[in-house]
Amino acid sequence: MSNQNEKVDIDYASAKVPKDSRRGMITMFMIMLGFTFFSASMWTGQQLADGLDFYGFVKSLLLGGIILGLYTGLLGYVGAESGMSLDLLARKSFGRKGSYLPSAMIAFTQIGWFGVGVAMFAIPVSKELLGGSTAAEWALVIIAGVCMTASAYFGIESLTIISYIAVPCVAILGTISMVLAVMRGDGTIIDQFAKSSGSLTVIGGAGLVIGSFVSGGTATPNFTRFAKSGKSGMITTIVAFFIGNSLMFFMGGISSIFAGSNDIFEVMINLGLFYLAILVLGLNIWTTNDNALYSAGLGLANIFGTRKKPMVLFSGIFGTATAIWLYWNFCGWLNILNCTLPPVGIILILSYFMNKDKYDDIEPNQEVNWFAVIGVILGAIVANVVPFGIPSINGMAVAAICFLVGNKMSK
Repeated sequence: MSNQNEKVDIDYASAKVPKDSRRGMITMFMIMLGFTFFSASMWTGQQLADGLDFYGFVKSLLLGGIILGLYTGLLGYVGAESGMSLDLLARKSFGRKGSYLPSAMIAFTQIGWFGVGVAMFAIPVSKELLGGSTAAEWALVIIAGVCMTASAYFGIESLTIISYIAVPCVAILGTISMVLAVMRGDGTIIDQFAKSSGSLTVIGGAGLVIGSFVSGGTATPNFTRFAKSGKSGMITTIVAFFIGNSLMFFMGGISSIFAGSNDIFEVMINLGLFYLAILVLGLNIWTTNDNALYSAGLGLANIFGTRKKPMVLFSGIFGTATAIWLYWNFCGWLNILNCTLPPVGIILILSYFMNKDKYDDIEPNQEVNWFAVIGVILGAIVANVVPFGIPSINGMAVAAICFLVGNKMSK
């Protein structure tokens, strides 16, 4: 019976991914690159373009990308080496019941971003294509929600297929649109960025770069556990996240300068590429939304001790039903919640490297590791309250100290 279950559960929601189910570097690169293709990241690109000149923009991308790459790369390594999802790793570092906290946090934020993403597709497309009526918005919300939920429901296989289709389309068409927009602008790209207000520092810009995807990046082990080795998981994560996020930031920046918006969709509309604009917007959001729902399903499955697929279905229905409300009322709260997840990630990393020998099986070491739980709570508070530095880094530092002190005391 157990062998039959293993054949059915190709996503290994409650088990380590065996070596014969691992995937090649190109496939992992496509999955991870597609994960970063999200229109919400373009909002950050708009903020960077509005507050920095071109050189400051690039410096912020490099600095933020290095820090984000280090964090997600280590998580990618841990996921690939252990073969465990974020939730299984949390059971080892937070304890069996303690893992409910990070699982709930990742599920809550990813369902929220899923709903926002669905609305980010439905609202502008209904406006351009169907007059922007409420009925049109909801029709597109339902269609998009069903499609994105379906790809997450069928698991890693469908995520791979969507990524192979979407990544080349978005990268090529988005890049061509940016080049055309710059060519139609006044002067070079440096001249166009020089019109920014200069209200942002490079450090502040790097903080925005990190914060834009540190929430989703914490779920990296959910996907890199399918990589053939820790080295493969780390390299594909770092390269894919840097390229993908940088492309999104540039799209947002160019959109701000050329169209006064935060989405390449508006640029392509202005360029007369209407149907291609809809295609790029839909695929861009889809590649991240199905990954987000997949992570939410794994998190809820860990909490309720059930299979992943019903939890994905529930998450998709809930996210779709609340999409419009989430878009207009919850984006600010989601940005606050983004700062709560890096403390989880740093504890997963520290726990693995300090206790590698205990990761041969998936059984938790204890019921609750209170130092890990307290570290996440204090880290989240510090990240959202302390006014200086980079919020996510502040939160990780506090969480790491709590966990390390607790580990030393327990010994």
